[in-house]
This record gives sequence, C-alpha cells and structure tokens, in this order.
Amino acid sequence: MLDFPSPAAHSKPAQQLHRRPSRPVSLAQSVEFQRAMTALAQAPTPLPELHDTLVTTRRLAAGLRLAMINRAPMPQPSQLVEALRANGLHRTPIILSPEHPCPELVDIGALPLVSPSYVALLDLSNSSEQRSAALRQKWRNRLNRARSSGLRVSRQNMALDQNHWLFAADQAQQNRRGYRSWPVALTLAYAKANKGKAKLFQAFDGATPVAAILILRHGQGATYHIAHATPAGKSLSAHNLLMWEAMTWLAAKGCQQLDLGLINTEEAPGLARFKLGTGAQLSQLGGTWVLWPPLGRLLSPLARWDRKLMSATSC
Repeated sequence: MLDFPSPAAHSKPAQQLHRRPSRPVSLAQSVEFQRAMTALAQAPTPLPELHDTLVTTRRLAAGLRLAMINRAPMPQPSQLVEALRANGLHRTPIILSPEHPCPELVDIGALPLVSPSYVALLDLSNSSEQRSAALRQKWRNRLNRARSSGLRVSRQNMALDQNHWLFAADQAQQNRRGYRSWPVALTLAYAKANKGKAKLFQAFDGATPVAAILILRHGQGATYHIAHATPAGKSLSAHNLLMWEAMTWLAAKGCQQLDLGLINTEEAPGLARFKLGTGAQLSQLGGTWVLWPPLGRLLSPLARWDRKLMSATSC
C-alpha cells in the first residue's frame, strides 16, 4: 500500500533529481518515481550519503511527521542513522521496508513489524529463446491458445485520462478484495512526468478490450503496475499474451528486469502461479520495521528478540 506523503520540509528542488547506478532499482527508489512525486508537489527527500535513497514523508492527523524508506538497499545501520541526521530526519519516526533482508537493523533499535515477503523478478537480459524455454508448461499452453484466438494487441503510452476503463476496473477490484494501490493521480503524474515510460498493452476481441497491462519503466528496470482481464479475456488467456508481448518489447528496449510484484500464495494463488509461470524468480524482501532514532538505544534489546524473524530464509 502506498499513501501520498506530505511535502517534505527538507526536500530538494525538482531540478536536483538524483542519479542512480546502471543496475535496476525498485520503482519506489527510481528517479522516475521521484519525478512523479515532485510533479504532485510531494517531492521525496534523497539521502546523498546513501546513493540518494529516497525518503517519503507524510503528516498524520495529530501533526506528527512520519517518514518511509521503501524497497531500498540498506547500508550498515550506523550509516543509515548518520544519513538521517545529516538530512534533518533524526527525530522523525521512520517505516523501513528494505529491498533485502537486513536483520542488522536491530542494532540501532529498529523494531520489526511485518516479516519478510517475496517478490517475483523476471530476468529480461537473456535471449527470446531462453525466455520462452523458461516458461512453465501450462503458462506456455495458455500463451499458444491466446495466439491462436484472433486477439488483437495494441501498445501505446498510457492516456492521461482518469476515466480510462483500466483504472475503473482496477478500482472495482481493489474494493472487492479490500486492498489499496497507487492513487490514479500518482499513476497519471508518473505517465506525464516520464514521457513514454508508462506503457499500456491491450488485447481486443474485435473492437472490445478484454485485457490490459500497464507497465512502468524506470532506469533499466520495469514494474508490472496494473492489470485486468474481463471474463472473456480470461477465457482466451489474453493476460498471457499481453505479458509475453510486454516482456518481448521491454527486452528489445534494453530493459534488464521486470518486477512482477508481491507473491501471495495464500490469498492470491492464481496470480502467484501466473507470475511465476513466466520464469520469474523469487526474491526475498527485508520485511517492515519502524525506527525512531531518539529511542534507538532503549529499544535495541527488545528488537533483538525478533532478529531471526527478519533474517533471510529459504522458500
């Protein structure tokens, strides 16, 4: 879940967008995400001491400022504390969700809230033949069925239209399943601030759209952002066809990795099978922590009780 953060008191001007190494980074830590948030006057604070790791902030009802560092590689805990102090965040409660397990956060008094989950990461740096061979058999069978169904596929930049049918379908799905995703305004800001990097793939049965996938590109990576298939689209395996088209196009554009998002085998087993059927590999995140630097030393003994819970595990 991502909420709009409030404007950060220590945010840097829009023109000082941070630059990243060439390796793929998560969407939440990308310069493209920073541009989108800046366009909404809610610019994140980069931490120059930590390769410009992005910190978003928001104001709670009581006026307390809460910060978040989401999907970022975590350095040595002491470096994190020093960077927060250097950027005026040393007295702000911070929610930490590292890109990889980082049990050492207990050493600075960070308290674990949620144990690590997994995301599916698809390698796009290999050949088309290798990507095809990596498909699971049932996934490949559905792809072949979709290819022979007469579906028409289109690719275009995401229209700057809050009433687009994909947004309406996604919002209805969120309401049914009881979860929250990005606000439409943030998705549109991303598309507007990063021209050509919000790509919409649609499948049509005749003139009727039956499935769509919205992919957000960032650096040398990309993220599977929103997707929907109608009952007709599901029966035709349109989602498989769109995913393969997106994979092929991204690879041709030099994209190295596609982040397919969280894997939840208990609440969404069908979606988990779909994502892993592409040949994607599981990658463990670092869980969710809360850190309030002024109380770090006092909370450190308590945090150590849960150190094993937040360590890397096999899946």
